[in-house]
Order: sequence, then C-alpha cells, then structure tokens
Amino acid sequence: MAPKLPKPSAKKGTTKQPTPAAKPASPKKTRTAGGNRANPERMAAAANASVAGLKERIEEGRRASGMFAPVADEVLQRAATDDWIGDSAWALTEDARLLQSGGPRSDFRSTDPWRVLRIMGEFIEGFDKLARVEKGVSIFGSARTHPDDPQYLAAVEVGRLLGEKGFSIITGAGPGIMEAANKGARLAGAPSIGCNIELPFEQGTNPYVDTNVAFRYFAVRKTMFIKYSSAFIIFPGGFGTFDELFEALTLIQTGKISQFPVVLFGTHYWAGLVRWLNSRVLAERKISPGDMDLMVVTDDPAEAAKVVEQAYQLQVRTAQKRAVAGAASPVRTHT
Repeated sequence: MAPKLPKPSAKKGTTKQPTPAAKPASPKKTRTAGGNRANPERMAAAANASVAGLKERIEEGRRASGMFAPVADEVLQRAATDDWIGDSAWALTEDARLLQSGGPRSDFRSTDPWRVLRIMGEFIEGFDKLARVEKGVSIFGSARTHPDDPQYLAAVEVGRLLGEKGFSIITGAGPGIMEAANKGARLAGAPSIGCNIELPFEQGTNPYVDTNVAFRYFAVRKTMFIKYSSAFIIFPGGFGTFDELFEALTLIQTGKISQFPVVLFGTHYWAGLVRWLNSRVLAERKISPGDMDLMVVTDDPAEAAKVVEQAYQLQVRTAQKRAVAGAASPVRTHT
C-alpha cells in the first residue's frame, strides 16, 4: 500500500474565514391560555366577551327552564358619568365600583366610606334573613344545565334527600343546577333559599326559592354561603363554581372552618381536575397529601346526602363536647 501523504497546509498569507454568526432567535410570543397572542387589547376584548358569554349561559338556562319571567334581552348600559377605567359597555355593579383601581376617578373619600355602610347593611340584612338556618347545605353548579340533563335530575334528587333529612337548601337562586336543588327542597317541604347577586344584566330568581336574599357584593354573599352551610355540594360548572369550591378548600386548609365536607358531584367531569391536583399540585408538594381527602367525589345522590348527614352529626357531637368542656372549666376572675 502506498503511504498516506500529509494534507497540504494552508498557503502562507491567507486567513481562515470566520464562521457566520447565527441569527438571533426571535423573541417568543407571549400567549394566552387559549393559545392566542397576549396583548392588553386582546385581553380587554376577552374580558368583554367573558361577560357576554356568562349572560348567554344564564339566558340559555332561563329559556330551558321555562319558569322565569321574561326580561329585557339586553345588557344594562353603562352611564356616561361612570369614571371607572376600561372600555366595557355594560352598567357598573356596586362590586365593580368598589374594586376599581387606577386611572382618573372621583375622590375616593367621597364614595368608599359611604360604601362601607352599604356593605354593612348588606351583612345585617343577610344575617337577619338567614338567622334561623341552623342546618344548611349550599349547592353550586352551572346555570345553563337543562331540566332534562342527568345532572339537573341528580341535583333535584340531592336537594330532595337532604330536605327530607331536615336540611335547608341554599343556592345562588338562578337557573340550571341552582333551580334543580331548590326544586328538590320544595318537593321535600324544606326551606329553599336563594342568595342572588347583582350582575350587569338581569338574572332573575328561580320559582322554587322561598327565601330570596339579594346581594350587591360578592364578598358578603360568599360569607353567607359559608356561614349558614354545614357542607358544599359542587356540581359541574364554570369559574363561579370553581370559585366556591376553592374558597371552601382554602378556608378548611387555613383552619377557618372544620368538619366541612366538600362533595364533587360527577366523577367524569371532575376526573381531570382531581388527576391534575394529584399528579402536579400534590406531586410538587404545593399541597399536602391529606388535602386530597378534603373532597369526596361521587355520582350517587344518596351517597352525597349520606356524607353531608354524617358530617353534620360529627359537627353536633363536637359542639356538645365543647359545651361540656366549657361548662366544666373554672371561671377566671380578676382581682
């Protein structure tokens, strides 16, 4: 074999050409959770569309019910004197006025202190109307659920079973699952309570509500749901339903309420959330293992009612033990 010859060296006086620099990567476009490019205009439009979507869902539930009085099919118009920032066309609710921030507006000292009095009045009215509720259950779910939907029928049955056990049924007073639960209470002859909320459009109260309490402020309304309930039953729903679900879980986790069952009704609907909580939130130790036992998942109205009844009996026994312990403890006197 012929020996390998060395490769010829580069000629003297020549320089090696530099490698062209790679083009800088274009900045990654920020995206919304819906996959669209995120910018203030798109997100403001999404907020407007969200309100319109809520209105459409409530109207669908009202039409499907056939039990609601007709209302004007329009969003209440925003007054020209409103100084709230944003380009929304709908009328501002009292909550919106309370939560406004930034931008030009009236001197807060001429409005917010008086608003505190209205909020206080709403608490007083809610406490007064619901003071006799000693054994209540709040039931939440979508307003657009039709009367022939299996979840609607299940909510009627849950309300009926709990009503027969002496529970008052508390809902948001609207159509869909709320109407179904109030209907079940009516069938059982149990107190049927609705806690309505002011929206930028007319929602109405379902005809199965016996005691209706109208609220302007979500915070006051949410307090009533918790204060006068011994359990929450959560049927399939949207953001409002999720809000009540995680509100209850947070209050349990922070020790504000105890022995308070949270029942997720509809195993198929809630399976994805439960799976995500286990595989992501719990796996990354954002919650504790025991936190997953704060919720019960079922498709059985009788089982849901049983969970609530057993928890209520435990609440009663706990209260009795505390009363006995308090009576036995010596009274401290100051000298």
